[in-house]
Amino acid sequence: MYARIVSTGSYVPEQIVTNAEFAPRFGASVDDWLVNHIGIRERRFMAADQVTSDLAVAAGRIALARAGLEPAALDRIIVATDTPDYLSPATAAVVQAKLGARRAGVFDVNSACAGWVIALDLAAKIILTEPEEQAVLVIGAYGMSRFLDGNDKKTATLFADGAGAVVVGASPAPGWLATVTTAAGEYHDALGIYTGGTFRPATAENLTQSGPPVVQFLRPFPATFNVEQWPPLIEQLLARASARLGTRLHPDDVDCYYFTQVNLRAIEATMTALGQPLAKTHWIMDRYGYTGSACLPMALDDAIAQGQGPKPDSLVLFCASGGGISLAASLWQWP
Repeated sequence: MYARIVSTGSYVPEQIVTNAEFAPRFGASVDDWLVNHIGIRERRFMAADQVTSDLAVAAGRIALARAGLEPAALDRIIVATDTPDYLSPATAAVVQAKLGARRAGVFDVNSACAGWVIALDLAAKIILTEPEEQAVLVIGAYGMSRFLDGNDKKTATLFADGAGAVVVGASPAPGWLATVTTAAGEYHDALGIYTGGTFRPATAENLTQSGPPVVQFLRPFPATFNVEQWPPLIEQLLARASARLGTRLHPDDVDCYYFTQVNLRAIEATMTALGQPLAKTHWIMDRYGYTGSACLPMALDDAIAQGQGPKPDSLVLFCASGGGISLAASLWQWP
């Protein structure tokens, strides 16, 4: 048996926040810069009564319905997020309860924005090594609006909320082919939410000194990091898949590329470096902002909804990076 992506689903909150809405706050328009340098025109923020698990459940329900599965059929639920409902327990446990998926084992993956690709890899290996388990729900969920400093132009205009999900199931036909991961851990203290854990507990004293837990850029990391790191990571992935398949794969052989949706210019530069046309990729940050661990499954689901998704037997490549800096890339054959 093989592990295959059976279905997709995504969810974005109703509240739309356009670039123009930041102008009064910052005393100047940010629209031209965001559109020209990042590719963002608007984003979605969740409602006051929503939490990360609500976004995850909404996306998960769609993926389950498209797979023709009831929640009770799930063997595992994996949630990739760095904006959990709680520090503990896992948000996946909340999702299990809200879905009514009582049989499912649960756990979270926190590798920042690379978490969903890593969770997807784990789901594949569960299917491959546990023959009794036939269906794994893999969700990327992001509620970063709860961790924004509204006066910080660098973060308030970038991050957003959303969720994307896939069902990974057992199949007699190939699906998962290979995954590679790496990290530049020396940047662990450059971007993140640094209050609330054991490093800086959310005590009254710390909250008075440092303020509430918010996402922060504390020191610079290379602006060209993704453009420099994504192509060699992809080459390593294709080499690993080639060794397993017994045939040499090249970037031209990949039919669909899905990247972390943090910067459209980085995606364009990466595709150029790989010698690939932009038509092979898909982006959503123009409408949904940066949705971290949720953005890759959201982009995949959006491409399918627009009739631009993978075709049967095509090769699909996911490439992600996030705070840490963690990186992951995974290659799949589409059903």
